[in-house]
Amino acid sequence: MVVKIGVIGCGKWGRNHARVYSELDCELVALSDLNSEVKELAKKFGARFFLDYREMLPLVDAVSVVVSTDMHYDVVKACLEAGKHVLAEKPITLNSKRAKEFLDIAKEKGLILTVGYLFRFNASVLELKKRLQDVGTIQYITARYMHSSKPPRKDCGVIFNLAAHLIDILTFLLDKKPQKVYCKKGNFLSEEREDMAIIILNYGGFITELEVSWLHPLKKRDMWIIGSKQKVYSDFLGQMMTVYPLEVSYDGIKADKQFNVEIRKNEPLKAELKQFCKDVGNGKAMNAHDEHVITKICELCLQSAEKEKELDVA
Repeated sequence: MVVKIGVIGCGKWGRNHARVYSELDCELVALSDLNSEVKELAKKFGARFFLDYREMLPLVDAVSVVVSTDMHYDVVKACLEAGKHVLAEKPITLNSKRAKEFLDIAKEKGLILTVGYLFRFNASVLELKKRLQDVGTIQYITARYMHSSKPPRKDCGVIFNLAAHLIDILTFLLDKKPQKVYCKKGNFLSEEREDMAIIILNYGGFITELEVSWLHPLKKRDMWIIGSKQKVYSDFLGQMMTVYPLEVSYDGIKADKQFNVEIRKNEPLKAELKQFCKDVGNGKAMNAHDEHVITKICELCLQSAEKEKELDVA
């Protein structure tokens, strides 16, 4: 079965979706955007163009939804109700009840619904998951997702835009959710949307600290996992990893020479969309259930910052 694909929303990232689909073993049938200039992009890929995405739905098996977050609810719901498999860019919604509503519709109709957390397909994240068994007891984790190289997005703040990626990476690596959430945020550029946040996720035996920011001069997407036997640094942007064999105790320090891990770099978006097409073709659903959890944790981060208290994750 050759999967027929449509892309809804052809801004910068939507254009990447279109490009990648054109390189995969699927049929890029249609593009939709409110900007009529996208018609030229559609011609380039041999696809049809629609101003109204609903007109493309009878032609496709599945869609990528790459519109602004405030449009996600109406677009994703319409696609699911039309019986189409959906890959929606993150965050799928800013409301966990709505995320659950999407999951219920997809389950009822037997549809694949997944969210574009492409770091699950990043070669360095995949390698990090393999190496977790070697670090010993996890003592704590720190991670960063920040940059100031372009104007901030206006559909939501850094917690849903940036921290959601880190929370998803942790969910993927650890196979569990945190027990408690504490967050402090700053609104320096806008009263509506936070532009930096420090988040503490308590997993019971250890904590993680997340720094997300649109204000920092460096562009970083990275993580330290500090374990009893090894300390591992992973640079998700560069897809590089360094391992520090180091055991610390009051009786002494046991250390071996640090080493870099050879990682075969990949294009995570291509890996993600290839998997989506494959799963649509064989009817195998992806792990969209995590999205409800991630949306809920992001909500709790915002609530914690407003209430200035640690909150339980139900």
